[in-house]
Amino acid sequence: MSRFLAITLAEDCLRRAAAGDRGAQQVVYEVAAGPAFALIRRMVRSRADAEDVFQDCMVGLLRHLPQYRGDAPFGAWVRQLALRQCLMHFRSPWQRVRQTLDVVAPVADALEHQATEPPLADRTDLERALASLPDAARAIVWMHDVEGLSHEEIGALFGRSISFSKSRLSRAHALLREQLVDHRATEPVSAGAGMAAPRALP
Repeated sequence: MSRFLAITLAEDCLRRAAAGDRGAQQVVYEVAAGPAFALIRRMVRSRADAEDVFQDCMVGLLRHLPQYRGDAPFGAWVRQLALRQCLMHFRSPWQRVRQTLDVVAPVADALEHQATEPPLADRTDLERALASLPDAARAIVWMHDVEGLSHEEIGALFGRSISFSKSRLSRAHALLREQLVDHRATEPVSAGAGMAAPRALP
């Protein structure tokens, strides 16, 4: 479940924050910062880049608060801002140069502990596979499979069609399966232990 769904703020607090009340703005920052950074960190490989994107996101959040009209839950609005900031980062000329030069990026941090999470070994394999995906593919997987955005919403964020989101997600799932199968196939088998079949992604 998306952490953004848990963000709740009183309308009075949002009004005061939009009007420039520093105390109310601090409250908004505190409730939005955790989910926003978690999302950005999953989508942006480099921690240093993720921190820069996060700072830009939070500055933009406070700057655009007067534009929030309550048409959607506040958490969903914050999520849209964070996603758009990530996509702006992916489209930046410097980021494209880095991708062309194939700069080595660190593997993403461990996913947050949840009651339904897979065993540690499986989780690590999945994190490694996710980190190997191209930026756009990794973003679409996270937006669709974790945040629950529809193909229509994802297509709109990228300025593309629904079929663009569907085809990229399908290809990303195929790449993830390949990564997981390849990794399991090269794992050493301990004495007396059989090799488990790789888990397929949905």
